[in-house]
Amino acid sequence: MRTDLDALLDTHRRAGHFIDVGGIRTFVREEGHGSVPVVCIHGVPVSSFLWRRLLPELADRGLRGVAPDLPGLGLSDRPADFDYSWTGLGLHVERTLDAMGIDQCHLVVHDIGGPVGFEIAARTPERIASLTILNTMIEAHTFRKPWPMRPFQYPVLDRLWLAGSRGPVYRTLMRRIGLAQGSTVTDTEIDLHSMLVTYTDGGRAFLRIMHSFETTRAKTALYTAAVSDTPYPVQVLWAADDPALTLQKYGRIAARIVGIDEPVLLPGRHFFPEDSAPAIADHIRSLIERNSPRTH
Repeated sequence: MRTDLDALLDTHRRAGHFIDVGGIRTFVREEGHGSVPVVCIHGVPVSSFLWRRLLPELADRGLRGVAPDLPGLGLSDRPADFDYSWTGLGLHVERTLDAMGIDQCHLVVHDIGGPVGFEIAARTPERIASLTILNTMIEAHTFRKPWPMRPFQYPVLDRLWLAGSRGPVYRTLMRRIGLAQGSTVTDTEIDLHSMLVTYTDGGRAFLRIMHSFETTRAKTALYTAAVSDTPYPVQVLWAADDPALTLQKYGRIAARIVGIDEPVLLPGRHFFPEDSAPAIADHIRSLIERNSPRTH
């Protein structure tokens, strides 16, 4: 008997397609049309499924939204010999854009999708038409995992925590940390987020990602250069009630480094693309329009 979760997984799969990126089967979900796409990079413990509400909002505003699954998460491959560091993930997204024929994009980053995207921006700034930063970390060397993620720092404990934080536990954590109070996200949608972390390999690749954070001063310098004094416009949108990457610490640090007074505050908690997709899409379109060449 087909369950609601199976049906939702099938809907998600049919909303995207697979491409070969250096031998790694990579899932990409996209919607809309536009010459310069909006590329959305997810973090952990989620996948391109996080962007399912934002992509149609971008399409409604005349934009093409593109959301790849990072290797090790979602429906993409989880090779044992892959470099799951932020550096390695950034190189893979860059090669994904190459495989899709995307020479330039408007970049949207969230959670560790921030460092992954900053890797691309630092290496090939000419490829970035604009950058929208959502609740992420720029000062890599000062980043500390939020408490639900701390068990993933320790061997054995990480596997026990992963095994125990499914079903009702994952739903509770998502609702308390990730979703706005009164969110319309269903339990089935939350369950699919969880499934797409452990899908096909029990979460082994996810654990390698969690062990490969590059929290060094060298990365802080690299990411700072990618978001400040750039040839492309940068904006910072922040979920006002994020208890994981708080406004007081991470949001205001991001604003200071980018060179603005304050982030734009939007309703929601850490995974606020779930609850504030229309507002996020409005700000992305506004940034693009403000910086587009005008013809007379």
